[in-house]
Amino acid sequence: MSLQEPTSQFDAEELATSFADYISSSDWDGLRESLTGVPIAEIGDAFLELDKHDRALAFHAFPRDIAAEVFAYLDSDQANRLLENLTDEDTRDLLANLRPDDRTQLLEELPGQVTQRLLNLLSPDDLKETRHLLGYPEESVGRLMTPDYVALRPEWTIRQALDHIRKMGVDSEIISIVYITTKKWELIDALPLRKLILADLDDTVESLMDHSFVSLSAFDDREEAVRALARYDKVALPVVDSGGVLLGIVTVDDVLDVAEEEATEDFHKGAAISPLDRSYAETPSITLFKKRIGWLLILIGVNLVSSGVIAAYEETLEAVIALAFFIPLLIDSGGNTGAQSATIMVRALATGDLKLTDWFKAVLKEAGVGMSLGLAMGLASSALGIFRGGIMIGIIVGLSMAAIVLVANMVGTLLPFLLTRFKIDPAVASSPLITTIADASGLFIYFGIATAFLRAGFIAGPEEVSTLIDCATMTAAEAFSCEDAAYLLECTDEGLLVECSAE
Repeated sequence: MSLQEPTSQFDAEELATSFADYISSSDWDGLRESLTGVPIAEIGDAFLELDKHDRALAFHAFPRDIAAEVFAYLDSDQANRLLENLTDEDTRDLLANLRPDDRTQLLEELPGQVTQRLLNLLSPDDLKETRHLLGYPEESVGRLMTPDYVALRPEWTIRQALDHIRKMGVDSEIISIVYITTKKWELIDALPLRKLILADLDDTVESLMDHSFVSLSAFDDREEAVRALARYDKVALPVVDSGGVLLGIVTVDDVLDVAEEEATEDFHKGAAISPLDRSYAETPSITLFKKRIGWLLILIGVNLVSSGVIAAYEETLEAVIALAFFIPLLIDSGGNTGAQSATIMVRALATGDLKLTDWFKAVLKEAGVGMSLGLAMGLASSALGIFRGGIMIGIIVGLSMAAIVLVANMVGTLLPFLLTRFKIDPAVASSPLITTIADASGLFIYFGIATAFLRAGFIAGPEEVSTLIDCATMTAAEAFSCEDAAYLLECTDEGLLVECSAE
């Protein structure tokens, strides 16, 4: 059974065409009627298909509530361009119909001059509310929350509570959960609406309370809201200040937007790219260049370490040229292993599965995994080494592979913890960075082991093997090569890949 993408009965291009037809014939009533039953996301996609002139006309014709929801669907650049075509009166109506959290998000993303103009168009109450939300740190829960919720008093009867919900729920962003507060607005419980509906009308709200609720601080990072909503399987969570006073709520629709932004940001960082501030389609080429060139230049600098390691072991490489055959195999394997462990650690830290204090437990676990991986990959690569270069080359390659995989696995495990400890996003422990570090350490391990074998006499350099091969008994082709080059690769009866020095 194959999985398929969910399909919609509405096609954005067809909707956009029908919108354009209504606009060209000035059939505004028909345009408004065509919106019936169409999800906001589909209306938003169709709206973006229209040209600049038709967008402004369509937006004027949309009912106010739909216009506000479509506007909230746009990204900051699209919203800014649309605002340029609206009168102050249209903009004032639009801002008044936006939810407080959507309004705050819009104002913090627009250019400063545009934000100032919009603030001047807000009503005194909306301006006070918006400035309050903007007063919290960027990317904090306070910027996400909305003050549109329903609060009840514990001493009220269920009848009073339901009457209050009917009255205040019209402007609330969510009424499936209601919040119980004291007269000083201190949060003391959160109840699902279902409990109130099923309770006796003469019971008090307090009789339903169990004082079991989860809340967020307005100063928490917005990623904490993502984790909390997912962990407790809630559609909304209350936001309180340091004194426990209820300030607002964070809803799942706002958190889903945050989760998408954070995931995109981590994907970019994981590929050594500075996160994009807008969609790819709207990002100019020069911005893409700037976002990518910085990390690439840094990685060039780190890669100089690898070339330095090769230069330091030049004599070893000249002595046994067959070692060069296995460099790509070994360093690529180390890079892949390190990238795997780093990805696992970054994700575990992001989801809360691991905490910073769990680093030692993770290191012990990954040490066992790394040794197992190293043993398996070492055996496989040693067989290849024996086939290509003889028994001793196979042993060197196998030992090097085991050590490289273990070290790379440890680097990939520890680096995200170190970055988190120093308040750096662990997503920068990216595949390119880990691979570059693994390259340098892998070359050092490989040539270190090979040099030790060479000095111990387990493998022979060109001076020793020149006496094993008599150039006079070579074939014509072999003699030509021996005279033409500094040394020649040749196989002895024992099957060892050796070198013949030119006479």
